[in-house]
Amino acid sequence: MLNIRLRIAACAIVYVLAGCNASGAPTVPIVSNTSAHVDAAARCGHRVERTPKELEDCIQRASLWRHLSQFQLIADENPDPQGHGNRDIGTSGYRVSVAYVARLMRDAGYGVEIQRYHYHLGKVLGVPHLSTQQNAYAYERDWFVARQSAPGTVTAAAEPPSGSPDGCSRNDFAGFHRGDIALLRRGECGFDAAVSNAAAAGASAAILYTAEGWAYEARLTEPAPIPVAGVVSSTVRDQIFAQYRSGAKPIVRLDIRIAKRSGIDYNVIADSPYGDPNHVVAIDAHLDSIYGAGMLDNASGSTSILEVALNMAKTPTRNRLRYIWFGGEEVGLLGSHYYTTHLKQEQLHKIAFDIDVDVTATPNFDILVAAVKYTPGRRHFPPNVIPESKIGNRYFAEFFKTTNIPARLAWFGAEGTDSLSFSLVGVPNSGILTLQNCCKRPWERGIWGGYLGNYEGKIPSFNGGCVDYPDRWCDNLYNNDPLVLELVSRSVAYVAFELANHHFAW
Repeated sequence: MLNIRLRIAACAIVYVLAGCNASGAPTVPIVSNTSAHVDAAARCGHRVERTPKELEDCIQRASLWRHLSQFQLIADENPDPQGHGNRDIGTSGYRVSVAYVARLMRDAGYGVEIQRYHYHLGKVLGVPHLSTQQNAYAYERDWFVARQSAPGTVTAAAEPPSGSPDGCSRNDFAGFHRGDIALLRRGECGFDAAVSNAAAAGASAAILYTAEGWAYEARLTEPAPIPVAGVVSSTVRDQIFAQYRSGAKPIVRLDIRIAKRSGIDYNVIADSPYGDPNHVVAIDAHLDSIYGAGMLDNASGSTSILEVALNMAKTPTRNRLRYIWFGGEEVGLLGSHYYTTHLKQEQLHKIAFDIDVDVTATPNFDILVAAVKYTPGRRHFPPNVIPESKIGNRYFAEFFKTTNIPARLAWFGAEGTDSLSFSLVGVPNSGILTLQNCCKRPWERGIWGGYLGNYEGKIPSFNGGCVDYPDRWCDNLYNNDPLVLELVSRSVAYVAFELANHHFAW
């Protein structure tokens, strides 16, 4: 493991090894062909992994990279009408990804269910409009329409909440003027709660902004009752607030047109034949992409849990392991919401824990363990969730302590990963991710090295990266670091093994 740590540092921090470009991302897949790795892979395919160390040794980047490459091939062979490979919801690329995972899991001896559900989404039509009396702002440069925004045309004064600027409490809107457009800063509660509070206070629309000031497409996990622009750039934010502070509320015009679309989507659910079926540990990753191949987000996480599952296929455990690849995560946690809310109460009660794996191969990485935390404005989680989720956090901490690579807790309750769906129904959970988009800050660089700015995409840069941006089409295989993928996948293997044999007290 120390060797892995040194090689990650060399490739992703020092950037001097052959096979890495200036960003630290590999210019070619780094796959070992040594006889030691070949022998280990052969042994792993024919033995039962009875200890975490045995399992960890079987999680190798050569095999991981083959699966990741297969997802890239699936995307490339299923292009959209413009010729861009993709695995988005409702596409043939996603359906083939489902079939690929399901086949491998069936062949390994798992009981596999492909769960179908209907989805209803909105698609932005034309070119949305955002302007003030002084300025017009360019769509997809200065601002985006939030996913799950309502349509509408609004011309109104804009103002922040009269209380906290994040709008996480309805009391923050005590002095808000009905009919105005709410200016909402990203806070602990996330944008869903803030938008909901603004709508309840009579806001006609909302404009979302952050302290960092980079424009990107905000993701709401629930359909918004009002039109939502966001996230806007620092230019939009600063110009609107400058006018507001001058004493005259800015008049903002917002025009968002949306067409409804619907279809059938799929989750892949695979149960181990081993372990107590009354004590289930779920390990999930979302299988869908958005705006392209989605190799980092989230073919990487899907690959991580696939490789763990294949290597644990013959391993007896105390608790039943259930691997789930969710659909529709990128457009609102659709698959995980359907899964968790359609379980019968006795089925739900059997799930002791969930591990969420979302982005595991970031070139300019952080190592963040997803911790559950109460967030203002969010529906309260059942009281067991926060204290019981610490079990998974401790196992992740144990693993990274052995690697000499730091891991830090991060609060993702308001961010909208699939683990949120489990929290809301009372299932404790933890998870891991290596981050994406922009921007890595000085304190993070002090811990993990690398560059300020983008976590992925063009490094160093502050353009936001590849993930989640329409019309960039660059979240491809080369947007992943195989060394980081191996390390983080091994951490998932360790935590899965420990939780699979943990004694859960009911």
